[in-house]
This record gives sequence, C-alpha cells and structure tokens, in this order.
Amino acid sequence: MLRIIDPNESYRERRRLERLDRAELEKHQLQRLGELLATILPHNAFYAEKLKGLRVPPQSLAEFRTWPLTTKEELETPGGLAANLTWPRERYVRFHQTSGTKGRPLVVLDTPQDWQRWIELWQYVLDAAEVRLGERALLAFSFGPFIGFWTAFDALLARGCTAIPSGGMSSRARLELLRTAQATALFCTPTYALHLAEVAQQSGIDLRKCGVRAIVVAGEPGGSIPTTRDRIEQVWNARVVDHAGATEVGPWGCADAERRGLNVIESEFIAEFISPETGLAAAPGDFAELVLTSLFRPGCPVIRYCTGDVVRPIGMTDRTRRGFALLEGGVLGRADDMLVVRGVNVFPSALEAVIREFPELGEFRATISTAGELDGVKIEVEDPLAQPKRIVEAFQMRLGLRVVVEPVPLGSLPRFEGKARRVVDLRKKQP
Repeated sequence: MLRIIDPNESYRERRRLERLDRAELEKHQLQRLGELLATILPHNAFYAEKLKGLRVPPQSLAEFRTWPLTTKEELETPGGLAANLTWPRERYVRFHQTSGTKGRPLVVLDTPQDWQRWIELWQYVLDAAEVRLGERALLAFSFGPFIGFWTAFDALLARGCTAIPSGGMSSRARLELLRTAQATALFCTPTYALHLAEVAQQSGIDLRKCGVRAIVVAGEPGGSIPTTRDRIEQVWNARVVDHAGATEVGPWGCADAERRGLNVIESEFIAEFISPETGLAAAPGDFAELVLTSLFRPGCPVIRYCTGDVVRPIGMTDRTRRGFALLEGGVLGRADDMLVVRGVNVFPSALEAVIREFPELGEFRATISTAGELDGVKIEVEDPLAQPKRIVEAFQMRLGLRVVVEPVPLGSLPRFEGKARRVVDLRKKQP
C-alpha cells in the first residue's frame, strides 16, 4: 500500500542530509553500508560469493573502494532475471527491466519496502522542480516494463499530487489531455518535450499559454545541455529540471539549484568516479565512469556498480565542502557511446548541443563512416533555411570537428518518445 509522505518532515530530513559536511556524510554512508551488508548477507548468494574473503563490513570507505566492481554482465542470467536478488521470488511485487538499448533487457524486481524507498528518493527531484501539494502532472511515457517514470507516478501520488497517465496515446491526444486536465507539470524525455512542441505548433496550440510551469526530464543528457534546456523552456514557458536514475541502481541524481549539472543523492548512494584510461580514481574535472553503490535497496542491491555513464565530477556544491557531489553537465553520455572521429573525442550530447544553438532547426541524425583512411561525419538536419554553412562552421568552432551538413525536409527524420538514437556509426559494421 502506498504510504503518503509528510511533506514537512521529509523535506527537513532531506535538507539535513544535504547539509552534512564530507566527514559526516562519509560516516553516514559507512553506517548505512554496514546495515545493508548485515541485512543481505548471507541471503544474497551473488554477493555472498563475490565478497568471500573480504572483511565485512569494511572499516573505512577507502577499504571499501578496494572491493571488486560489479558489472551488468555479471547480473545477467539465461532467464533474464537479475542475479543479485536477495530474497525468494514471492517477496517481490514490482517487475521492471532495463531498456535493452545495449544488450539484452535485465529483469529487476523490488519488494514493497524497496519500492517505497524509490518513492521517497524521488522527493529530491520533486523538491528541485518545486512540485507542490495539489499539482497536476502529466506523465508522457509508455508505461511498459521499462521503469521510466513509474516511480515518479507513485512519488507524485505520495506527495498529494494528481498523476495523469498517458500511455498508448498519440502526441496530439496527449496535448489535448494536457489542456483539458489543466496539467501544471510534465514528465518526459527532453526529446519528447521538443517533439510535443513541434506537434503543438502544427496543431495551432500555444504551449506558452497552456499552464505547464515545470518539466521534469530524464533518460537522455538533454536536460543538462544548456542549449537544449533553453529551447524547451522557451517553447513551453516552463522551467526544466533534469533527473537521472537506472533500473538496476535507483533514482540517483537530480538537478542542482544553479543547474550546473546533477547532484548525486549521496545519502543513499556511494558514488565513485573511475578514470576510463587508468581504472583509478579520476581527478575532479576529468571524464570518469560513474560507479554507484545503492544503500537503500536490500532486495536487489548493487555494490560498486559500473553504470556505464560518463560524467565530469567537480566536487561538493559549495566552498565549505557541504552538499552532495556535483556532476558538471549531468550525464555526458554512455561510455560505449563515445565517438573518436579523426582523433577528436565526441559524445552524442555534444553534437546535440551544437544543433540546439539554432532554434530554427528540427531533428537531426549523424552518420559516421570511413572513406579511405579517414573518418567522415554527415549531419542530416531539418533546416528550413537550407543554409548548411553556418552549421558546419559551428561544429568546427565548438568541437574542432569537420562535418558535412545535409539539409532535409521538416518532419523527415525519426521522432522519439523514449531515448533518442540520433547517431549511426557505420564503422562498427565494417570489417
């Protein structure tokens, strides 16, 4: 049964945890880690085997950081069910699976208690969006087994808001529902927020007058890309708030107050930043893979889990070293999505940031191929002006990347409700 959250009590506790200094926060994390390990061992066969021979619990976080990493491949089983479940199957009530954009979908289960903690952690995101009691929020996602905004739906109910489902509806129907239900908040991917704006323009709907004041986005880097965020805010006349999470891990991040990126919710997650080149701790400001330990989810725990997300940590959120760790620019991309083109390291989010500098442009698609000994990048873009030179110059100036830009008709490129896939790398298909 869904438990209603006392907004004042829970808010005060979240602010208390956010104000802990680094030493206090690490003490809190170590205590929570010890409690988690005491709960799951020896019942969790996966981690009982993986942690065999180690001192449990560790005496310090420094000792903990020498423990083995966990990868998604280790969690995969022939039947698709995650290998790290602690309890017998009948104790679980929630069934979700990863999106399957990389490899096979992984089925992850949650107990009622763990699901309630998901909902409580989502309150950090709702705080950032200033979602208040009585608000009406439309959730524009498929409501399939991918976890998407399922926890956001229950978190809104627990906060005393009206949660409006729109699974299976067309974009035009969702816009009509948005208006008739008088929604004040929208939950979707950044790409879909832009697509809804496009459909609204075609339908003669002025979104700036529809009453939506907050848009919570997830699933893609766009919410922390300033040019993408600015475009969404302009067409909707609403404030965009980014969020990050994963089916295997939980809702681990939300936008900081200054919107420089994402704060890791370190009261519930131990965050580590590993250099892809050395495998050692990355220096502040460097590219790093995010490694997370969930402290709130004994039914399906992950310990030192390699998320595959590339981030740039820049330390605490203020000069007194209080507050949760800040990831500048949010999630920059997936480790296996990074492109090396003529010696230049590029994430798809960087391509999007350049395209969104031009408000008149629609969708785009990048194709990377090899001609002779050199890599080439072709950008197809919906450009009503049909003037590719300005876009070519922007890529050269911003990224040092030479591209060929091909204008295409408006509406000719694919639209996405979920995670957008705008980059086609043909080099991977060549022998």
